[in-house]
Amino acid sequence: MLLLASCKKDPETFQSPLVSEYYPLVVGKYITYQLDSLRYVNFGTRDTTISYQVKHSVDGITTDALGRPAYRITRSIRKTSANPWAPDNTFMAVPTDFAMEFIENNLRFLKMKAPIRNGSSWKGNTYIDTYSFGSDLKYLAGWDYTFDSVDAPITLGAFTLDSTLKINQRDEVIGNPGIPTAYSERNLGIEKYAKGIGMIYRKFLHQEYQPPTTPGGSGKYSDFSYGVTMTMIDHN
Repeated sequence: MLLLASCKKDPETFQSPLVSEYYPLVVGKYITYQLDSLRYVNFGTRDTTISYQVKHSVDGITTDALGRPAYRITRSIRKTSANPWAPDNTFMAVPTDFAMEFIENNLRFLKMKAPIRNGSSWKGNTYIDTYSFGSDLKYLAGWDYTFDSVDAPITLGAFTLDSTLKINQRDEVIGNPGIPTAYSERNLGIEKYAKGIGMIYRKFLHQEYQPPTTPGGSGKYSDFSYGVTMTMIDHN
């Protein structure tokens, strides 16, 4: 028995990276993105993509509604690099011991949660009201954010990044988008982060198609349908 005990190997200890390694928050830090915004025009019958540049800058330390330390993030926007930056919005990032919350337009997302390892998941939209009668955000209910490709090197545009991770948030199709006479819905959420930098890529799509209500009529996409693709083009 003593021999068996002495030969038994210790279990491998998993060392999770810190959330702050992939989501660093320092006053003065910024990331600039190419933003492609998918919108639906002509009363929801046609889609179009409008492109901008946006810069997310950590410009100060504050507290959230619960009195916790938080970082204020300002967004500036311009059409191209030839145009001046214009203030556009303000967000808030709240780091905790094992997670990162992001507050945007009064919606609190649980962007990242330890442990950081492939397959680890959590309910990223748990703080959002997706259940009240009349809520316009029911499509966000039940999203399982899941780590994928942790510590993977990637090339993103002109950047070669040694250590990144992907968070799969949702990939859902309801109905058959190929049938113009039937209801369909598409929900997609993906984000990528680089160690020491932060979010480097985001793709989000909520597409809700309403079929025609009369024979021979035209279907349309709901007013809440939209898409966003953000790709990092600069950072400090």
